Amino acid sequence: MLKLRFFASIREKLGQGSLDVRAAPDVVDVASLVRHLDAGPMPGCAATLLADNSLVAINRQLASPSTSVEDGDEIAFYPPVTGG
Repeated sequence: MLKLRFFASIREKLGQGSLDVRAAPDVVDVASLVRHLDAGPMPGCAATLLADNSLVAINRQLASPSTSVEDGDEIAFYPPVTGG
């Protein structure tokens, strides 16, 4: 099972803060996970999750679309953090 978390404006765009999904055999990295979500449980999510300004972390470590995912991972998507 993959534990997905969505934060801030991404959560608002998708309408949910989390989702648990079974790791499909064709899901090997973040990009293939997003394609799997876009084709199934979250149609239209790819534009938001793979946007140039979106960040992803796997098990609290910054990752990229090509980073591998494994069953049991927590994958978090969030917009860039700014402050002042």
